[in-house]
Amino acid sequence: MDKALTYSVVERKDPQNPDVEGKYYAQAQARGEAGIRELSQRIQQMCTVTRADVLAVLTALEDVISDSLANGEIVRLGDLCSLRVSLSGEGSTTKEDYHTGLISKKRILFHSGQTLANMLNTLKYQKVEQKPKKEETEEPLP
Repeated sequence: MDKALTYSVVERKDPQNPDVEGKYYAQAQARGEAGIRELSQRIQQMCTVTRADVLAVLTALEDVISDSLANGEIVRLGDLCSLRVSLSGEGSTTKEDYHTGLISKKRILFHSGQTLANMLNTLKYQKVEQKPKKEETEEPLP
């Protein structure tokens, strides 16, 4: 079977006009997860490096990316993507009055590169039923 992104069709209502009938939109449906171990297994099958070696490199990559971002660097992963830290918060009336306590939100910005742009341009789709919502089967903790 060809690779295809699975999606379901869901109704979405405008929160500003809850009385108006909703419209239907596509919603991507995940088929599972590909963790670092799964990725290392797949990479091993594509080259001569062992899974343990790939896993070691990917684990080190996590640390290097984290350190680089904490150091204020933009991390460029070839044509895959780039990552950088972004800050937001309150402003001050003067430059001298500004202090780090005014920073209220920090996040990592992800910018896709050409490899991911090409993937998006060639996506194929497969319609599936919407996944059922998980019901509350466990009692809340005290």
